[in-house]
Order: sequence, then C-alpha cells, then structure tokens
Amino acid sequence: MKITKDTIATVDIKVADKLGRVIEKTDEPMALLIGGYGNTLPAIEAALEGQETGFQTTLQLTPENGFGERDESLALTIPKKDFPPGVKVGGQLEVRAGEGAEFRVFTVAKIKGDTVHLDGNHPLAGQHLQVSLKVREVRAATQEEIEHRHAHGAHGHHH
Repeated sequence: MKITKDTIATVDIKVADKLGRVIEKTDEPMALLIGGYGNTLPAIEAALEGQETGFQTTLQLTPENGFGERDESLALTIPKKDFPPGVKVGGQLEVRAGEGAEFRVFTVAKIKGDTVHLDGNHPLAGQHLQVSLKVREVRAATQEEIEHRHAHGAHGHHH
C-alpha cells in the first residue's frame, strides 16, 4: 500500500544536527496520520507521499522547512518571585504572551539570580537538520482516526 492522504505510516525517525550528531530518535516506531493533519512537518509528509513499506531516506531540512527561524521576541525574562515553585531548567509551562494572545509553550532556558529566562521557540528552531526516516508499515486510517486527526492504537495516540 502506498502512503497517501488518510493513511497511517508507521516510521522510525532519527533527527541529527548538520554535523550528524543525533539529537533525537524514536525508541518505538511512530504512527503518523498523513494528509495535512499537523502530525509531522510538511517536508516529512512530502517525502513519504507515494512511498511504501521499506522506504528509507534522509532529508536535509533548513530552518524554513523544519522548525522555523528563531524568534528572539519569544525569549522572555520574568522575576523568579512570579514563577511557580519547583519549575527547573528544561521544564515547560504554558504562557499567554500578551493580552488576548493564544497560550504558547515556553521552556525554562535558565534561572539566573532572581530572573527566569523563558524561550517560546521550538527547541530545534533555527537549526539545519538531517531527518532519517524508515517506513515500517502503511495502512488505511480508520474513520475515527481521521475525525480525531491522529493515529490510534500501537505506536499512535491512546485514549
């Protein structure tokens, strides 16, 4: 079966920096609902489109087709006294960046004295990446998966 809209592609994914150092890799294969549902980067979907079980490739992603350029306006500092207790560097919290703005996930970048530095950029923003993909399985998505906009069951989302 070929990977097309409304199929589930179960893949192994490895992400490395431009020097080939592994940043992240899946321990278990990952099930992706294909078809513009936001389950993965558009560049990854485009590479998988039309492929079958056994397909392997390595993509060279620029910030533009990866996780975007860094936006320094998303680097915030807040007083430590205004910060929830127990949050550590690397921790994440949702912050509303401005009146009426949507909530956004910020990562605690560093804590220096009485100041907490937050970063709302994706951790891989601004980086050139090598993404290696290996397709393990392809199947048709169920109607429920399409309605929920993600894969269910093994290697997918569990309710």
